[in-house]
Amino acid sequence: MERVTTATRFDEILKGDKPVVCDFYATWCGPCKVLTPIVEEMAEIYADKAVFIKVDIDLCMELAVRYSVSSIPTVIVYKNGEIVDRTLGYTPREDVEEFLSKNL
Repeated sequence: MERVTTATRFDEILKGDKPVVCDFYATWCGPCKVLTPIVEEMAEIYADKAVFIKVDIDLCMELAVRYSVSSIPTVIVYKNGEIVDRTLGYTPREDVEEFLSKNL
């Protein structure tokens, strides 16, 4: 799972053929730390269906502002460069899997 640090790289990834799942997080965020292994597991399970990336909002505030990320963790699914759905806050594994299966 790629850690994206620039808006330019993020935009390049969104132009790809697959849906994109982006985990907006911060290193100091406790719920983000708990969600990270779940998202990493889902990245392996859904590797053939989507590209998974992480954006540290402290390193790339521009993207957080662009996509109205006001609470972390936030996971957003993009298709054809457009937001399809998002989750806010810590989400249990079963709910993350359900969220991804309905959006990918």
